[in-house]
Amino acid sequence: MAKSKIIFECEACGNQQSKWMGKCPQCGAWESFIELSSEQVKISQELAKLTKSTKSATPISQIQIQKIDRKSTKDSELDLVLGGGLVSGSLILIGGSPGIGKSTLLLKIASNLADNNQKVLYVSGEESASQIKLRADRLGANSDNLFLLTEIDLSSILAQAAKNEYKTIVIDSIQTLYSDKISSAPGSISQVREITFELMRLAKKDDITIFIIGHITKEGSIAGPRILEHMVDVVLYFEGDSSKELRILRGIKNRFGTTSEIGIFEMRSNGLISAKDISSKFFTRGNAVSGSAITVTMEGSRALIVEIQALVCESNYPKRSSTGFDKNRLDMILALLERKLEIPLGHYDVFINVTGGVKINETACDLAVVAAIISSFRNRPISKESIFIGELSLNGEIREIFNLDARLKEAVFQKFKNAITPNKPLENYPIKTFVAKEITQVLEWM
Repeated sequence: MAKSKIIFECEACGNQQSKWMGKCPQCGAWESFIELSSEQVKISQELAKLTKSTKSATPISQIQIQKIDRKSTKDSELDLVLGGGLVSGSLILIGGSPGIGKSTLLLKIASNLADNNQKVLYVSGEESASQIKLRADRLGANSDNLFLLTEIDLSSILAQAAKNEYKTIVIDSIQTLYSDKISSAPGSISQVREITFELMRLAKKDDITIFIIGHITKEGSIAGPRILEHMVDVVLYFEGDSSKELRILRGIKNRFGTTSEIGIFEMRSNGLISAKDISSKFFTRGNAVSGSAITVTMEGSRALIVEIQALVCESNYPKRSSTGFDKNRLDMILALLERKLEIPLGHYDVFINVTGGVKINETACDLAVVAAIISSFRNRPISKESIFIGELSLNGEIREIFNLDARLKEAVFQKFKNAITPNKPLENYPIKTFVAKEITQVLEWM
């Protein structure tokens, strides 16, 4: 008899090898390889065959562009992140830490869609029907077109989906489901891959929009193989602290739109709602304090005014820490301050915090970080009526940034009086603009 082929699979990323390895060559995880049974190997080979395309190639000049029809979720923030609304037949993955509001948001969205005369199926493998009903009563998410199914067997879910013409299905969560084709436990690499493929086939075949809730690991990424994120059309992450009111929904992948937009939600007694007046939620007005500077960051087409806080204190063992700001960029700014301004930060702890749980992903806030550090170091308060906008180069120059007019427009709307920028805006705004081309000029202004 021919010897069966032995395959080992990484539990962290799904990488397969013909022999056991201590460290995964793809994701770097240690002791993560497990031996697949003959049934698991057979299923894996069948999936590989199904994903292979048999279509012939077509000249790109002959391809007809299909019009994408979108439907609103009746939630302005979610529609913004999705690129204008839901696309029929799309597979949407939503991840986030426990208790941040994934199930709350999707139950409300399911109710909104059901109120629009669409049949919606909400599948839960984690909570009982009565628990979900209690949440639905609190959210006002009761509709005759919203159907609830507490099931973890994939075949039963597919059978239920075939009974009614559902337009939207919510899976809460994919790590709790299992397929009887795979002998491994729910949440394993093989189970997640098989279930995701079946859901993707259902979405494309019947033109159903499917939301998938995914648990995240302690590193902050969605648990399961990386192929899970590759197979879906949209990947969204919830950011923020579950103990605070504000939540940020950020697009990581979107085949039907941009990933530069974010959605901002506020947790209230009646669930997650779109934060309509979010402009003043990321900074505080009041008396001038040392170690605080205000700037404007762009999140897609939206300008957000945020407060940068800095704490500089003498220490025998200097530490650098940042929350919401890139640590490597902070190290570069500190080195620049020591070289250009001769500020001896080598014997000081430096801590940076961006208020409101916002994560700054651009360089236009460098000037505000510098202002906050110098303010804390010299114990010199900065007026809460001023904003700092600008990018620092390694030679101490302050470089121009994009969307300056949009940032200043938001600053004027929030009634700021002064703006320190690298160049003049194209339009005249009722705000005093001080142009600073070098970092030394900022020091003189302060």
